[in-house]
Amino acid sequence: MHRKATAIWHGNLKNGSGTLSTESGVLKQTQYSFSTRFESGNGTNPEELLAAAHAGCFAMALSNELGNNGMVPKTLEATANIKLEKVSDGFVITESHIDLIADIPGADKDKFDAAVKTAETGCPVSKLFKANISVSAKLK
Repeated sequence: MHRKATAIWHGNLKNGSGTLSTESGVLKQTQYSFSTRFESGNGTNPEELLAAAHAGCFAMALSNELGNNGMVPKTLEATANIKLEKVSDGFVITESHIDLIADIPGADKDKFDAAVKTAETGCPVSKLFKANISVSAKLK
């Protein structure tokens, strides 16, 4: 399976701008720029898209793990927070933290915790990051 996205950038870093498009069309010439990444401009940025990808991947992986343990979630709300920090030689993503609120009728707390731990490191996006990955999980 292959997935594709295209970035088009015009100009220099500080004053330039670009668009992001995905093969599926979900993103179609979505604007991004220096201000959307490092300030508070309108548009998206790579870290926001990574956060969305990590939250979505984790939620799906957790759903699978829960199913393997006989639990069916009513709702899994995963919010990923990507941390981008300036270091001596530029910027680096140092962390992806997921806050989870799970509504699982009749859930077994120990099996839930084990499923969260497995999904935390097992989802493909988690495996992609070379950063600290953590999850705060709350069972509703």
